[in-house]
Amino acid sequence: MGALTVCRDCCCGDTGKHPDTDHDAQLAAIRGAVGDRHRVRVSECLRVCERSNVVVVHPTPAARRAGARLVHLGDVLDDSLVAAVAAWLDAGGPGVAALPAALTERVFDPADYAD
Repeated sequence: MGALTVCRDCCCGDTGKHPDTDHDAQLAAIRGAVGDRHRVRVSECLRVCERSNVVVVHPTPAARRAGARLVHLGDVLDDSLVAAVAAWLDAGGPGVAALPAALTERVFDPADYAD
């Protein structure tokens, strides 16, 4: 089972910053897309507001033991990206399946945004 952490309660999920995104519907779409196959956690601010909406993709425990690490995705603002994240998790996620092309430009290192 893979997992996602979805940032909310700050710029992520804020209609002031992203007025064309229905943030509640997006969270429901994420939960619907991964179903009960993967865990979805909602986090308060992850402190990378420049990249909102942020979704962190967690490797499975086996992939983590093999060296896979978290993948931070920024600017996840539409249904096609939500579908790509869900498909990637279903294929095995970080350390198991190749990152979908639709997500390559969304990957970022949170250390680049440290205070």
